[in-house]
Amino acid sequence: YTIPDGSLWCDTIDFLRHFGKDTNCPKYVCPTDLKAEHDQLLAKRNRQRERERTEAERQKMIENEKNYLKAKGMFFGLVFSDNLIFVKVIESVEEMETEGRLMHHCVGGYHNKVDSLILSATIDGKRIETIEVSLKTLKVVQSRGVCNSNTEYHDRIIRLVEDNTELIRQRMNAA
Repeated sequence: YTIPDGSLWCDTIDFLRHFGKDTNCPKYVCPTDLKAEHDQLLAKRNRQRERERTEAERQKMIENEKNYLKAKGMFFGLVFSDNLIFVKVIESVEEMETEGRLMHHCVGGYHNKVDSLILSATIDGKRIETIEVSLKTLKVVQSRGVCNSNTEYHDRIIRLVEDNTELIRQRMNAA
């Protein structure tokens, strides 16, 4: 058996070991088509890594949800409105990531911010702006529409949130 590409063959042997194959067996260590065998093992290893990564991400998401519920659960169910604009607390990490994706801004990672409460303002069920409130000062830190823009309702949303900070304070005091 002539090894056409030493590096490719060594990688193939490493893959065989990784998958627990018998590296003393000529069937495995002397494949008819080294490149095809290498590529097949590489694809198998990549699928395995993807499954592991997906599982790790799922476990991380479960942990993030648990931590978010513990930190912000006291605010869940909090909603207020001025009969046009409806503002509610974002109640899960998944909901926050969806908000960020649909609004094209970075709120998706804000579930880890200890001092922040994230709310979503909608009109007729359509997202208008995402609001961050400081839990220390109970002031609006930022309120952003699609692509971090301000909407025509921007000032009205901030006023609505700041007019209802007592509801946030009540939830904090009740905890």
